[in-house]
Amino acid sequence: MCPLQLEKSLFKVMRMLVRLWFMCFLGSGGGGHSDLIAQGDCHIVAMAKLFESVGKLGLALAIGGGVVNSALFNVDAGHRAVIFDRFRGVQDVVVGEGTHFLIPWVQKPIIFDCRSRPRNVPVITGSKDLQNVNITLRILFRPLATQLPRIFTSIGEDYDERVLPSITTEVLKAVVARFDAGELITQRDLVSRQVSEDLTERASTFGLILDDVSLTHLTFGKEFTEAVELKQVAQQDAERARFVVEKAEQQKQAAIISAAGDSQAALLIANSLAESGNGLVELRKLEAAEDIAFQLSRSRNVTYLPSGQGTLLQLPQ
Repeated sequence: MCPLQLEKSLFKVMRMLVRLWFMCFLGSGGGGHSDLIAQGDCHIVAMAKLFESVGKLGLALAIGGGVVNSALFNVDAGHRAVIFDRFRGVQDVVVGEGTHFLIPWVQKPIIFDCRSRPRNVPVITGSKDLQNVNITLRILFRPLATQLPRIFTSIGEDYDERVLPSITTEVLKAVVARFDAGELITQRDLVSRQVSEDLTERASTFGLILDDVSLTHLTFGKEFTEAVELKQVAQQDAERARFVVEKAEQQKQAAIISAAGDSQAALLIANSLAESGNGLVELRKLEAAEDIAFQLSRSRNVTYLPSGQGTLLQLPQ
């Protein structure tokens, strides 16, 4: 039903309601009643005209508001917009943050997020010594605002899905192939720096800025990992064997030195006996007896020593 037909129907319903109201409260006879009904019809016509005016005004406001709303668009903080014109194509102007006007149904805004966003790219490649390497690269990227029209025209809105995985795989394979498996572990900082430099330069050709590039995960194949573990075990066994050999060598040297000392001591004692006779032997006996007596005096089980007997100490008579 169109608005004009709806308005006529409402007018008829209101007129019938007013007639019924007058008939119920004033009765059904007399010319005065007819005059009142005629006055009611005049009021109905006036109210209908008022409603018609209000409806037209509301319709005009609704249409105007819709046109104004379709001619406005907002660009949030950290975002930029590219305008697509149906007649002239993508415009070279990049629209900044805020509220802006456009031509409805002719121009369309394409909003881009220009804030830094993280992305993890896993890559499986080979090292210089043909070992499989699993690497995960974390990239913090954002588009260059001045290059947004070219990015939208040549790549599209999903530029990160189309560009980042391919260039990351390409750069990682080229850099990792320069190092063997051991160097990838010992020179990880150098590998990360070369990947960052090459990938930043490669991404700039697509209008992308890389704020940070880091290696977050680096593992090797199962065979290489087992070989490294076996090598570590062999090195530990070799270190243990070397320690045992060095210990035996030290013990040998200690025995030689001890034997040389005993031999020298025996020679000195023999020389002393040859020169002094039994005097040295008697002196050693006295020293030994003195030490034994001191030890016995500290024992709780011995309270005295028998006098006149030299059986324990073997003292000379």
